[in-house]
Amino acid sequence: MKINNKAKLLPLAVMMSLAFTANAADKVLKFSEDGTPTTFDPVQSGTTYSNTIVTAVYDTLYEYRYLKVPYELKPSLAVDMPTVSEDGLTYTIKIKPGVHFIDDPAFKDGKGREVTAQDFVYSIKRHFDPKNMSQGAWLWTNKIVGLDQWGKDGADYSKPVEGLKALDKYTIQLKLTQKFPQMTYTLAMGYSALVPREAVDKYGRKFGTHPVGSGPFKLTSHNSTKTILDKNPGYRHEVFHLKEAGYDPKTQAYTGIAALEGKTLPIVDRVEANWVKQASARWNSFSKGNEIVNTTLQNEQLETVLASKNPVKLKPEYAEKDNFRVARESGMVFNMFNFDNEYFARSSDPKINAQNKALRCAIIKSFNWPERVSRFYLGLGEAYPGFIVPGTDGFDPDMDKSSITQDIAGAKKLLKDNGWNAKNLPVMIYPASSSSVLNKQFYEQFRGNLLKIGYPKKKIKLKTYANFGDFNKDLKQSKTMLVPMGWGLDYPDAENTLQLFYGPNRSPGANSANYNNPEYDKLFKKASVMQPSPERTAIYKQLNQMLVDDCVGMGSFSRTRVRMWHKNVIMWPQRDILGNYLKYVDVK
Repeated sequence: MKINNKAKLLPLAVMMSLAFTANAADKVLKFSEDGTPTTFDPVQSGTTYSNTIVTAVYDTLYEYRYLKVPYELKPSLAVDMPTVSEDGLTYTIKIKPGVHFIDDPAFKDGKGREVTAQDFVYSIKRHFDPKNMSQGAWLWTNKIVGLDQWGKDGADYSKPVEGLKALDKYTIQLKLTQKFPQMTYTLAMGYSALVPREAVDKYGRKFGTHPVGSGPFKLTSHNSTKTILDKNPGYRHEVFHLKEAGYDPKTQAYTGIAALEGKTLPIVDRVEANWVKQASARWNSFSKGNEIVNTTLQNEQLETVLASKNPVKLKPEYAEKDNFRVARESGMVFNMFNFDNEYFARSSDPKINAQNKALRCAIIKSFNWPERVSRFYLGLGEAYPGFIVPGTDGFDPDMDKSSITQDIAGAKKLLKDNGWNAKNLPVMIYPASSSSVLNKQFYEQFRGNLLKIGYPKKKIKLKTYANFGDFNKDLKQSKTMLVPMGWGLDYPDAENTLQLFYGPNRSPGANSANYNNPEYDKLFKKASVMQPSPERTAIYKQLNQMLVDDCVGMGSFSRTRVRMWHKNVIMWPQRDILGNYLKYVDVK
């Protein structure tokens, strides 16, 4: 397998015109996304873009039913769902025999060996090896018996971990320190993908661009604009069945997915994943009809493409050749304060604590959600107080909306009453993951709101990054003052967004706000071991209210996505949560 690590970066149009070695009869999916993956190492697969490829080239124990609403897990590499002990602390999982990694020079004679339970043990251990700087360790921190201590004791892979064992070649045992109802969800995430130690040892730092997995595809080449995946000829026998996938003819028949019944997975021979950041370039390529086959409508295209927004309907010329799907994202966009910053931090000094909270709350009061939604999303989406995504347990549609209502007078009063003025207000540095027009517009709106509450113009500055990877690196190292983010749910449970503020998850973990509130942590920990129940729902609501009351950030907003794809492609576009969906797509 040749990995094109040093491919010359070419303009998009040139890249898309290049001839590849696929046979003329091969089915090629010219898939696209609006960002670029920076690594394919599962321990670093913290972005949607990386996860899309990781779950295509690696196996996870579980995955989601492709078409099922609401989301529902099913076995993937695992034989069945876990056997869980009566006390909820021991999980036993059988994996399928006869599954092999792809052929690669990392293995003896270049032949991929069989995947075993020990590969899972090794893969999870890697998250707790300090040198890997895992982005996914937060999922299992303090949850698997002995695993955290193993990492602290030097991460010696020859030493066993009591709670993470291969009982035999095909049997995994997990022993938990406490109940963790979301455990099985984590085993469907790219972070939990099974990697072979031989490949990590052979490729070292290059392993991130040289994945060696047992998934439906294998990586052929990659650069910043395109990733090529070819069908894994040794992939285990897997057949698509509508019933198992959760097919609903009332809402999905128009896609033609019924034609996939009985087909062997993966269906296409090659995937050309095109990373097209600029909305105009992506739309131009999609519009040509013979380049990329899917896109998500951006603001600048909505008026051109849509006949109406409520309900969403395409104009006839687009409806004739394209399918579309309207869905609220399984996630949210929001802005947080970095509590490591001296001007935002919680403090044991009552006066400083009050001043810092007043500054946070005043900035939140300056924010104008209706303007943000109408200007940048043309009214498609839903703003709501707090950080629980609609559709998950604990979301309260009747929650007080004052935290998402602009209040300029109230913001000015907070600043004045707590001793803030033009001279002592700190320099506010707004980070943007790229220098795109949209990010600059977000900044200009943010700055305009601050000016209204008396913030000096010269003290509001923009810091742009060359790409998301550089921005994400600074987030993980707690180097940004503010944290503007989008968060796609890792699993369909409010615990997944509430953990963004759990103290032990601080950077480089998921808590990029570095929020540290003992009262919040105690309550979160209590809820995290509970099965779904009215009591747990009440705690989720309480936690959410605590975040609002402590002014941790400006949240939140869930975008309504209009996804389009050409009718010569059979797919159900969904990048939220699912992962591992490229194997289900067909090209006519």
